[in-house]
Amino acid sequence: MDILESVMLQLNQWMQPFLSEIALSILATILVIYGDVLNKQLKRMVSSYHFILRTIIFVLVCAFGYGLLTVFAAPFVKQLLLMIPYLYRGISIIAVFLLLGYLAEHRRYI
Repeated sequence: MDILESVMLQLNQWMQPFLSEIALSILATILVIYGDVLNKQLKRMVSSYHFILRTIIFVLVCAFGYGLLTVFAAPFVKQLLLMIPYLYRGISIIAVFLLLGYLAEHRRYI
């Protein structure tokens, strides 16, 4: 076993207990980056409704919709992470966060 493989295994061992939190943070980051797109689409859909109804819909979607999406989708993201071969899981997670950083930069969030 060479040094690179040893480092990758060490990284995976360190990350393994935190996969649920990592999955949640990936999902939350995606929602931060693209949440405004969803909100704009929702705004277009309900723009003809009365102010009170628009406000209720917005609160329901933001408070409950995004919350439920996060709660129910995070285990799915964790399962996706577990599908990555163990040796490459740590480096793949780092690559995902770098990609999310690039996407945030591209959308001018950074």
